[in-house]
Amino acid sequence: MYRIFKRIFDLTISLIAVIILLPFMIFIIIGLKLTGEGEVFYFQKRIGHHCKPFYIWKYATMLKDSPRIGTGMITLRNDPRMTPLGNFLRKTKINELPQIINVIKGNMSIVGPRPTVEKHFNAYPKEIGKQIYSLKPGITGIGSIIFRDEEELISKTEMEPFEYYKKIIIPYKGELELWYFKNASTYTDIVIVFLTAWVILFPKSTLHYKAFKDLPKRTF
Repeated sequence: MYRIFKRIFDLTISLIAVIILLPFMIFIIIGLKLTGEGEVFYFQKRIGHHCKPFYIWKYATMLKDSPRIGTGMITLRNDPRMTPLGNFLRKTKINELPQIINVIKGNMSIVGPRPTVEKHFNAYPKEIGKQIYSLKPGITGIGSIIFRDEEELISKTEMEPFEYYKKIIIPYKGELELWYFKNASTYTDIVIVFLTAWVILFPKSTLHYKAFKDLPKRTF
């Protein structure tokens, strides 16, 4: 029943969002066409539901050859590979808006574990990855809320970026996504949607730990 309601919720929110945000999204499309390399959308292969690959929609925020330049699939704060408008879109998470199309198509939900590129997915222990992605990936999720500063964390570390991601971030992300797997419900999803908006306005907020008192605590 929860999954049926979740699909209805996903479609309802997505269609309402498209109607309300369409003028704003068109404005962004025009801005992207006139700046950077003129690219509007970026399609990236991610691991999703039942560990199967799919292509995620995003606004283009980086140079086309970014995966082969610098830190590859790891993005840093104020990454020099970002386009002028792209830097703003990433900081505000507006670059994620086109994933509404993924939700309508049915390969994503509004709330769920964030889909990862294959290299990052493989950093999870196999059974944990399989359990996490027995759920559809989401535009937002508990990991997105707590790791809103992920790019800043990686930028500050003295470790090689992917090693830091693999050894420090991935284990905790795995705990968070398993927490969501065990606590997924309509109530949890609604609270996560609210908290997503909240941390955009108040990036340093720790309200999520008050809303969900049994969340695994971050120690770094």
